[in-house]
Amino acid sequence: MVRDFPLAPLERIARKAGAERVSESAVNALKDAVLDAAEAIAMDAVAASHHAGRVTVKSSDIKIACR
Repeated sequence: MVRDFPLAPLERIARKAGAERVSESAVNALKDAVLDAAEAIAMDAVAASHHAGRVTVKSSDIKIACR
């Protein structure tokens, strides 16, 4: 699983959500949660594309996986 991911955008997301201060451990926890969710969505999208008889994952596969 990919673990190299920039932390600054995640801190900005937390700040836009209303946080005045965000600890480094909170940003790392958010990173882990986002990457876990993204991996689950990607796996479901790959399954959807294979079900449709394609090897290319399309945006519609991502949308189906998010439902």
